[in-house]
Amino acid sequence: MGGTLLTIGECMVELKQADGGLLHKGYAGDTFNTAYYARACLPPDWTAAYASVVGQDRVSDDMLAFMAETGVDTRFIRRNADRTVGLYMIHLDRGERSFSYWRSHSAARTLADDADALRQAMDAADVVLFSGVTLAILSPEGVDTLLALAARAKTSGKLVAFDPNIRPRLWADPQTMRDTISRGAQAASMVLPSFDDETTHFGDADIEATVTRYRTLGVRDIVVKNGAAGVTLDFDGDRRFVPAVMDAAIVDTTSAGDSFNGAFLAHYIQHQNAPEAAAYAARIAAAVIGHHGALVAIEKLGL
Repeated sequence: MGGTLLTIGECMVELKQADGGLLHKGYAGDTFNTAYYARACLPPDWTAAYASVVGQDRVSDDMLAFMAETGVDTRFIRRNADRTVGLYMIHLDRGERSFSYWRSHSAARTLADDADALRQAMDAADVVLFSGVTLAILSPEGVDTLLALAARAKTSGKLVAFDPNIRPRLWADPQTMRDTISRGAQAASMVLPSFDDETTHFGDADIEATVTRYRTLGVRDIVVKNGAAGVTLDFDGDRRFVPAVMDAAIVDTTSAGDSFNGAFLAHYIQHQNAPEAAAYAARIAAAVIGHHGALVAIEKLGL
């Protein structure tokens, strides 16, 4: 039996390195990347949908066309005539990436301004995912709206997943960031944090500390991603470890976590087996980091 997996956030124009010092234009953003990889890993009776806001200009038209071409459902994307989409550039140093952003006038910053539209999108979904980046771009009122609706979806029995995806440059100050990330976790039934973020910004001494902190916030299912050191799962108290897959040279780690999230959720909602889902997602993420850019062509994923 199929359903709808909805991710919520911001998709941007992506500029990445190409041969000869040129730049290649694409489209990406953490939660859209997750929708893209979920769509690739889901069967036809499942829909991967995206909720956001774009402009009414040519670049927004092109972005929506691209999303449709990838098979991601765009019916929950609103349009704002006064804004456009954000842009970012990837800088690479031996496979590790850093970013430059131009997103202050991004239409996605208004995605929670229409509470009715956002609620309708969540009501139509079986699984909902949002991220720390989603929260970081919103106004304080928008954060309150999104988290109230996420908590409502959680209470109704939906799987509500949250990736903290901590990006300090997007936040006004570290304490607001930590407080809001914690509120995001409280509104979710599953969190998918990256341990390097958690130890850097929350001071977690080890993965046990990360699991305990999120458990204290009321999260039932926890998936701690730790790069080459593998994944630790704690599902309603059942602790498992799944090793990473390291069978290819690392070219670009952009979207490693996003692709893991999409593949993990796609497998988990079909089979309800977290260790198998994590092993499957680790294989997808390993394929992704062997290529440039956030969205790797489906035929290169080894599905």
